Amino acid sequence: MVEREFLHIIRDILHTDAFRGMKKYKHHVKGSVYDHSLRVAYFCYRYYKKHPLRVVGLAEFVRGALLHDYYLYDWHDRKKGTRLHLFTHPRAALAHAKRDYPDLSATQRDIIRHHMFPITWHPPLTRAGWMVCYYDKVAALCDYFGKNKWKARQAARA
Repeated sequence: MVEREFLHIIRDILHTDAFRGMKKYKHHVKGSVYDHSLRVAYFCYRYYKKHPLRVVGLAEFVRGALLHDYYLYDWHDRKKGTRLHLFTHPRAALAHAKRDYPDLSATQRDIIRHHMFPITWHPPLTRAGWMVCYYDKVAALCDYFGKNKWKARQAARA
């Protein structure tokens, strides 16, 4: 079972209509943006439990990771002008996150805005940002190669 602490940290975000709406947006080859975001947040949670970051708290780190792809649109829909999604979605995700969660810390803003480095030319400015950048790539590989049997998936049912 997924750690209660992990679910407690993200429960309020998971139960919003906007975040739940990400279930309908396909990400990578398998799974949704919702599933991918949960996976990244869970990987970050597990990393932090073994290697705490001194300059950022667990909740701040995990919540930033969860919101890293909070862009709230279907990037496969060419009618919406998302042809450059790969390069532009971090800005869209940050704008939506700042609107819905105005108390985002500077570290969380860094996580969201810079998670696509090196595709975008803006590297993370924090260690937490680098970790989310790394785990976003790991989760993307899991998405592509069908590694969908992971514990955090149970969070969607909690």
